[in-house]
Amino acid sequence: MEAGARVSALWVYRSAAGPGLSVSQRSRRIKKRPKQSKRGVSGDCPAPAGPGKAEQPGAPLPGRGAAGGKLGRSRKGMQRDGCLAPMQGQTSGLRGILRPPLAGVAPVEAGRGASCLGPQEPITGPSLHGLLRELGQVQHSRQRAAKLFEWLIAPISPQQFFEQSWEKKPLLIQRHNPAYYQGFFSTATFDAILRDNDVQFGVNLDVTSYVDGTRETHNPVGRALPAVVWDFYRNGCSLRMLNPQAFSTTVWQFLSILQEQFGSMAGANTYLTPAGTQGFAPHYDDIEAFVIQLEGKKHWRVYGPRDDTEVLPQFSSCNFAQEVIGEPILETILEAGDLLYFPRGFIHQGDCLPDAHSLHITVSSYQRNSWGDLLEKLLPAALQMAVEEDVEYRQGLPIDYLEYMGVLNSDVVDSRRGAFIERVQNLIKKLVDYAPIDAAVDQKAKLFLHDCLPPVLTEHERALSIHGVPARWEDGDVRDADIPIKKGTQVQLLRQGIIRLCNEGNGVLLYYTTENSRVYHKEEPKYLEIDPEFTDGIEFLLSSYPKYVCVETLPCGTLDDKISLATFLFEKGLLITKKPLVPM
Repeated sequence: MEAGARVSALWVYRSAAGPGLSVSQRSRRIKKRPKQSKRGVSGDCPAPAGPGKAEQPGAPLPGRGAAGGKLGRSRKGMQRDGCLAPMQGQTSGLRGILRPPLAGVAPVEAGRGASCLGPQEPITGPSLHGLLRELGQVQHSRQRAAKLFEWLIAPISPQQFFEQSWEKKPLLIQRHNPAYYQGFFSTATFDAILRDNDVQFGVNLDVTSYVDGTRETHNPVGRALPAVVWDFYRNGCSLRMLNPQAFSTTVWQFLSILQEQFGSMAGANTYLTPAGTQGFAPHYDDIEAFVIQLEGKKHWRVYGPRDDTEVLPQFSSCNFAQEVIGEPILETILEAGDLLYFPRGFIHQGDCLPDAHSLHITVSSYQRNSWGDLLEKLLPAALQMAVEEDVEYRQGLPIDYLEYMGVLNSDVVDSRRGAFIERVQNLIKKLVDYAPIDAAVDQKAKLFLHDCLPPVLTEHERALSIHGVPARWEDGDVRDADIPIKKGTQVQLLRQGIIRLCNEGNGVLLYYTTENSRVYHKEEPKYLEIDPEFTDGIEFLLSSYPKYVCVETLPCGTLDDKISLATFLFEKGLLITKKPLVPM
C-alpha cells in the first residue's frame, strides 16, 4: 500500500464509532467547531472521577469466611454510586499571569483571594521513592500520612495550609525544581501501562478535546492499544487515565498513605495534553484538588464561585461557556515540580502552550464529606427512633390541615397555620434528643473503608504478616502452613485506619480494607460478623495501636478465644507480629 493511502488506527476506530467521533479522517486533526452561542453551560458534564467508575481507588476483593466459624461469617454490603472527577479546559492569551515574588517564601495575595508561593531559590526535598522508604520506618500510620502531606505541599506548613487555604482559596506553589515530584508518574510509565495492561477506553482512559467552546469525548469501544492511543494524541487529543493507582504501584502507595491524612478517600487522575491544545472545558469539581505538574508546563486559570450556591458544592458542574465565568482570580503557568491547589466549587481551566506538552496528576479528596452528608445519614435514623419512642410523632395530622397549609395557602392569614408551623418546628427540635450521632459517624466510616485503597506493605511488614508465612508445596506435601500464634506472641494492627466496628441490627460487623481492590468500588464492601465476646479484644487492639501487645492480654473469655481471635485477624492480613513466626 502506498504511503498516501495508509489507513491509520484512528481512522479505523473513527469509522467503527460513527459520527460521534469528531476527528477528520483526511487531515487527522481535531475538527474546528462553530463558535458557541452565549449560554451558561456547554457540552457534557464532567466524567466520573478520580477514582470513579474505574476512576476508582480501593474496592474490596472476595474475602474468606471466618476461621473456625466462631468469629462469624463473611458478608457483603450494599454498593454505592461512583464519584466524579477533576477535569480541565480552555485556551486563551496569558493576561495577568502571576509572577513569583522577588524574595522570600511567604505566601502573597494572587489576584482576588488566591495565594502564591514563588521562592527565589529552588525548593528541594527528598525524592518521592526515598520519602516512601523513610515513611516505611515510621511506626504510626497516621504520622506517615501527615509526613507525606507535609512533603506534598512544602514549604507551606500543614497548619498554615489548613488555616488559610483549605476550603477557602487556591494556593500556588512554584518550586523551580523540575525533579521535586520525579518518580511519581511519567509519560514512559503511561506508555508501559498501555503496553502491559488491559486498559479500556471509557473505563480506564478517556480521549478528549476542547475546540472553539465544544468539549468532546472520542472514546472507541474496547482496549486502549498503544498505536490507537498515541494516534489520538498525535492528532491533538488529550488523554486522561482515570485510575492510575490500579496500574502504578507508586501512585497506589502514595494514595493509600495519604487517605489517612484526610480520613476520606484519596483518588487520582493523570492528564497528558499535546502542545498547543486542551482537553476540557471550564467547570468546577466536588473535590479538593491538588494539581501536581510532572512534565512540561500548562497555563491555568482559576475563577471564584459565581455565587453562594457554588461555594463548596456537593456535585461537580457541567461545562461553562467562557463568557459566563468572569475574570480569573489566579492565572499562572505550572511547570514541573509546581503544585496548584483549589477547593471544590472553584471553576478552572488549563491549556498547553505551543512549545511544550503537559503531564500532570490531580490528587483529590473530600468528596461528599461535609456536615450535610453526615446529616443525610443522621436525620433519617433520628426520625425513625423518634417515631418508635415518642407517641407525639405518631399522632395524626389535623383533619383540616389541607385547607390552610400548602403553597397555595402560604399567603393566607389563618391562626391555624401558625400553630401548625410551630408544631413542626418543635418536633424538629426534639429530633436532636434522638439523634444517634456516633452511629451515623460509623456509617460514614464504613463508606470510607469501602472507598479506601488497600495498604501497601513494606518488606518488613510483609515478613511479619500472613504474607511472610512460608507455606508451600514441597516433596509431594504441604509444608509450614500452620499459623503458630501462641499466648506469648506479640501482635499489632497493621494500620490504624484499616478496621471499623459497627453495630448494625442485632449484630456487630467488622469492616476492613486489606482485601479492597485498587480499582474504586470494583466490588462490594468487605466485612465480617463478629460475635460480641470478641469485640472487646478488637477494641483493645485499636486502642493499643501502635504498640505491640501479647495475645494473652486480649480481653477475651478464654486463652483459646484469645488465640483464635489473633489467628483470625492475622489470616485476614489485619495483624502483624513483632517477630516473624517460626513454623511449627
